[in-house]
Amino acid sequence: MFSLPCRNIRRKLPPKQYLTFVRCYEIPKHLVKVATDPDPSFYRMVEYFYHSAVKVCEPALVEYLKKHTHFSDKKRTNRVAGILKVMGSCNSSLQFEFPLQRKSGEYEIIHGYRSQHSVHRLPCKGGIRFSDEVDLGEVKALAALMTYKCACSNIPFGGAKGGVAIDPKKYTVAELQRITRRYTLELAKKNYIGAGIDVPAPDVNTSGREMSWIVDTYIKTLGYKDLNAAACVTGKPIHGGGIRGRVEATGRGVFMTISTFIHEPKYMQMINLEPGFKGKTAIIQGFGNVGSYAAMYLEQHGVKIIGVLEYDCNLANSDGIKAKELHNYKMNNKGSAKGFTGAREVGPEIIFEKCDILIVAAKEKTITVDVAKKLNCKIIGEGANGPTLPAADVILREKKILVIPDLLANAGGVTVSYFEFLKNLNHVSFGKLSIKFWRDSNTALLGNY
Repeated sequence: MFSLPCRNIRRKLPPKQYLTFVRCYEIPKHLVKVATDPDPSFYRMVEYFYHSAVKVCEPALVEYLKKHTHFSDKKRTNRVAGILKVMGSCNSSLQFEFPLQRKSGEYEIIHGYRSQHSVHRLPCKGGIRFSDEVDLGEVKALAALMTYKCACSNIPFGGAKGGVAIDPKKYTVAELQRITRRYTLELAKKNYIGAGIDVPAPDVNTSGREMSWIVDTYIKTLGYKDLNAAACVTGKPIHGGGIRGRVEATGRGVFMTISTFIHEPKYMQMINLEPGFKGKTAIIQGFGNVGSYAAMYLEQHGVKIIGVLEYDCNLANSDGIKAKELHNYKMNNKGSAKGFTGAREVGPEIIFEKCDILIVAAKEKTITVDVAKKLNCKIIGEGANGPTLPAADVILREKKILVIPDLLANAGGVTVSYFEFLKNLNHVSFGKLSIKFWRDSNTALLGNY
């Protein structure tokens, strides 16, 4: 989302069309400082990127409306400005608390959030994360990104996001289940969940397990009369109405977007890099669900993974880290990469090592100004949501680093969620016609000889 002065757009239009532009868009005053702020709030950062995009798009949208000849110049300008204001505002947010009795007998207040950024298309769509860093501002920012992400991928959902402010590692499975079920009940009571209203999905520290708890709670309570209750959430296990490929979808999407750009000579010439994956190296920041699968797909296509940054350790191996082996090791080691024998432990400065591809798949605001100045890569794939600060974005462009933004790079998850949603609405179980299909196909093929 890069800003462009209105006068630059005007130069490209015939002189008679200058009168179409009634105003030159200005970024709101409370967001101007975000451009240079070393640590802006996540929500303000997303707002700034949005208004920077509006500054580019508004004149073109006004010009587009010229095909409606019954609109005056002023009406066209006002109409576009009004639509853009609605697009940039948050429709509604929900914040609630409920008590939890721990295994020790002590009581704790749990804080839950859900934000619906846009209802221009229903249902709203967005994940639920469990993290002690969750707050209302973060949820609103992520919901806004979901709106824009779905629009970019032409997926008919509005944007939403939710979260519970806990560190799941500090709770037992039974406690996590009670938290998840109570969170679902609070959403249902306030009409914040349902196949035609709001459809959650997995996010940070949540998976198919939590989604199965959510759908089970909804079906057995306020959704017991809902024919499409199974579609109230996506990312479910296969046996619970899920769809194959959902787990690795986001990581695969990151890989596919990188593949699209890296095989285009035009873009590779801009960053002085040979097209194709052959001989390329990569560093992965965040080896969770997104980063691990992106790394595995890159490795399958000949890319050498020379570094991995995790929350508890950082790994390096100039000969290449086996992504599948590290993934399996983490699965069997309570999610920790510590002790992995296929690489040596190093400091966080591994992110500054020379490489061709850097995948940032940890969390928001990881590419700061200081980090951007020291990066030594050619391509950045944003697997996380909002990892790059506006001030850092300027530096990356000056260094001619190709950044594949989160709105495109990590849209694979919501794309496959859409397929699961349709599967649940249609009440179908895929694979029932496969025998007939292959038999008819083979018969037709043999009949051609």
